[in-house]
Amino acid sequence: MDEDRIRPRLVLATTLLPDGEVGEAALREALGAGDVASVLIDPAGRQPAPFQDFAERLVPLIQAAGAAAIVAEDTRCAGRVRADGFHDASGSVPALREAVGRFSPRLIVGGSGFTTRHEALEAGECMPDYLFFGKLGADLGPEPLRRNLELAEWWASIVEIPCIVQGGSDLGTLAAAIETRAEFIALSSAVFSDLARAGTQVEAANRRIDAAMEEATA
Repeated sequence: MDEDRIRPRLVLATTLLPDGEVGEAALREALGAGDVASVLIDPAGRQPAPFQDFAERLVPLIQAAGAAAIVAEDTRCAGRVRADGFHDASGSVPALREAVGRFSPRLIVGGSGFTTRHEALEAGECMPDYLFFGKLGADLGPEPLRRNLELAEWWASIVEIPCIVQGGSDLGTLAAAIETRAEFIALSSAVFSDLARAGTQVEAANRRIDAAMEEATA
């Protein structure tokens, strides 16, 4: 029995979402299908103006569903679209420190790109709201990357700052991410590679998380 086990929550990344109604409809379905803590709005190669248009349409949709809208990489966009947070994906400790100093606590501030324990601890000293072990757009393989799993498991066991671990593209491998005890699991390809099934995939992911928690606390 593990009564202290915290149930991980889903974080969705918009990397594969197209602009326009089709992408918005898929995200709306995903958000309505089960528990989602936040959405990382990824530029995914868009130039600043198109990205701002993209984010401006998604932020109200995300917030209306009770999730946090976190804009990645573009600080100006995060402010202009009234996002709930900013995600620094540079892997730079000075950049993360600057973002925390500039936006926290007004916005949620997190970062990614830290690939060793030493880097992660240095990033943690900046006191972000979370660290993300993974890389936006790098979840195309069915299984989560071992390095991300190992870092998340280590981090979750010793550091109070929450972490997000990146899941794989196959929900059948979700157990590996759950077992790290990370507070959040990021999914993108697993949910949005087939836009018509986005809601179904979020529902299935939450069902797997619930089953794992029941087993852990039985």
